[in-house]
Amino acid sequence: MSRLTVPSRLAARVLTVALATSLGAVFASAQAAPLQKVGKGEGRLDIVAWPGYIERGETDKAFDWVTDFEKKTGCKVNVKTAGTSDEMVALMNEGGFDLVTASGDASLRLIAGKKVQEINTKLVPSFSKVDARLQKAPWHFVDGKHYGTPYQWGYNVLAYNTTVFKEPPKSWKVVFEEATLPDGKSNKGRVQAFDGPIYIADAALYLKAAKPELGIKDPYQLNDAQYKAALELLRAQRKLVSRYWHDAMVQIDDFKNEGVVASSSWGFQVNLLKGENKPIGSVVPVEGATGWADTTMLHANAKNPNCAYMWMEHSLSDKLQGDLAAWFSSVPSVPSACKGNKLLGAEGCKTNGADEFDRIAFWKTPVAKCELHKDGCVPYYRWVSDYIAILGGR
Repeated sequence: MSRLTVPSRLAARVLTVALATSLGAVFASAQAAPLQKVGKGEGRLDIVAWPGYIERGETDKAFDWVTDFEKKTGCKVNVKTAGTSDEMVALMNEGGFDLVTASGDASLRLIAGKKVQEINTKLVPSFSKVDARLQKAPWHFVDGKHYGTPYQWGYNVLAYNTTVFKEPPKSWKVVFEEATLPDGKSNKGRVQAFDGPIYIADAALYLKAAKPELGIKDPYQLNDAQYKAALELLRAQRKLVSRYWHDAMVQIDDFKNEGVVASSSWGFQVNLLKGENKPIGSVVPVEGATGWADTTMLHANAKNPNCAYMWMEHSLSDKLQGDLAAWFSSVPSVPSACKGNKLLGAEGCKTNGADEFDRIAFWKTPVAKCELHKDGCVPYYRWVSDYIAILGGR
């Protein structure tokens, strides 16, 4: 992706997703009844997942939670990676997949669009081990029904170059407003922002503290005035941003070779850079952070439901949960996985942010009918079109 250009491919895909979301009730297929018994595996399992979420040891032999599953169940795992939540929704709308590891800004759209089905938690025995805060989380538990099994969670940290910032930056201000950094140079052209409409919530979260007179309580429930203020902040930020990132590996290279010194990021990038002894640190600023809690969801028309249920149970094992947390720098949805995992280590969960849960504003899809504003909130389709306009310099 070129610097500061309108990502036309992304724009087209996101607008398609927004249209599909708004028309979901019209085009949705019939919901399948929850499975009542896990039968013999179909021999195949197709998953849409974030990069790094479904590993079979090809990158690092120490990280493999697919091979043994295939041997045990006979279900051959096929993975299609997606770089954004919008891409995941688009792929699930197209069909042909059994499972998806959806973040909160995708999961509610998939439920509303009837692209995923209710699951029978009785067929997933390890569901009882899931963190109580996640078992009925609003991004997958709707109208008394479970639409998936929690997978992993984490937050969007402020990553920074430790040679520029001798002390960790305290506020997201360093990426949102033009400023002179501790090395005496401007932040213009040296910071990045996330390439996705949900990033509007990051701006709103910053404004919640920076401009309390706006009255922002929830960065995903914004009235017109609050939303306008967030857009104004992002339009100003565009003059500072060197790249809108969504590819973790590209961002890693930008920190190493392109002069980026501060950006929203994931622990995944930070830990890989630390592993290479690069001058990188991360912090949750005083305003808090947005974050993601991902759910393994079953497609409404899954062709391989037996293999899918087998995988959902497998995905909640302590071994997989701990290994994945070590690999992705995330936090297990099963707290018991934090203990006794050699790859994660004794302090791995704490290092990855296990104690920050209450400071995280987890991703969720903005909707017009909201709790906080009687006149309604700005819905996601407007977030999509307006963020694309910002990327295009409008």
